[in-house]
Amino acid sequence: MPRHAAAQGSAKAELWSSAQRHRDGRTVAGRGRGRARPVVAPGAALVCALALAGCTGGPGPSAPTAAPTAAPTLPAAVTVEVQQLRSDVAGRQAQVHIANGSDEALRVGDVRVDDVRFDGAATRVVPDRVSTIPPGGTVDIRVQLPPVDCTASDDGGPQVVLEIVGDSSSTEVTASASDPVGFLAPLHARECLLERVMDAASLSFTGFTPSPPGQPAVLQLTIAPTGRGAATVVGVERTNLIDFAGTAADEDLRPIGIEVAEGDSVAVNMNLGIVPFRCDPHAVQEDKRGTVFDVRVGVDGQGGEEGEVELFVGEELRGRILSWVAEWCGFGR
Repeated sequence: MPRHAAAQGSAKAELWSSAQRHRDGRTVAGRGRGRARPVVAPGAALVCALALAGCTGGPGPSAPTAAPTAAPTLPAAVTVEVQQLRSDVAGRQAQVHIANGSDEALRVGDVRVDDVRFDGAATRVVPDRVSTIPPGGTVDIRVQLPPVDCTASDDGGPQVVLEIVGDSSSTEVTASASDPVGFLAPLHARECLLERVMDAASLSFTGFTPSPPGQPAVLQLTIAPTGRGAATVVGVERTNLIDFAGTAADEDLRPIGIEVAEGDSVAVNMNLGIVPFRCDPHAVQEDKRGTVFDVRVGVDGQGGEEGEVELFVGEELRGRILSWVAEWCGFGR
């Protein structure tokens, strides 16, 4: 068995909190005079405080939810981060991580992330959902990233707009969000480099031929010139799941060395021999980035800017590759 199938390990599952709704509309009896005293639900109290408007907790029919009204900031004890987990990469998604350090439950509806590095706002993947965050609790809300705006620099800062939901109304608050793992600037740089490469040639994985155990399979990479520019495809790096047949143990890069010149129009198909990098059932069951390849490229031909872009095989090829790895490694036998 090749060296690539020898390693054993386990992959950590990424967990994110499920959204749920919460409402508290109780009354408790007063003392002495026997009159009932209304209790205002914590979420309603927080919305009232944010909106800087009068709020009563007296009993009565529920009013219809009003359109959101603007409010400047979240309570000081509530913090917001923008993160990207490994499971988010292939789908170009991210997570808005909210930590509620206040004494009141927080109910969050619509979520929007504004950043000048993107052409539009990132919005909640599952719309019309309300997430309840208890005091001291956290939640991760998944958002879909829009295309990058390559007229902007790689530097910037996300602003997160949250709809805080109360019993009868909601209010919008805006917060500066941190990017603790620093994924936004590199993502912007990579995708803008990929746009420049795609002006010269499109890159895509277009085929896969499985193999029996012990033999390499074939993954096809297609480089299709547009005729509009020059670029170089330097090589493709192994992933945590897939290695290239015949590559030395200390080499991460499978050389390609295809140069595209302005005016070229003939597509090139590269057949890449691949083998599993590791035969670990958990690596397949919990795969997140095993079929996302880093491709080293250059723009404007030799001597131009060089960097790495991420290229996903696509969901259909991903499923076939994972099935092949399981068969190749003998899982279940």
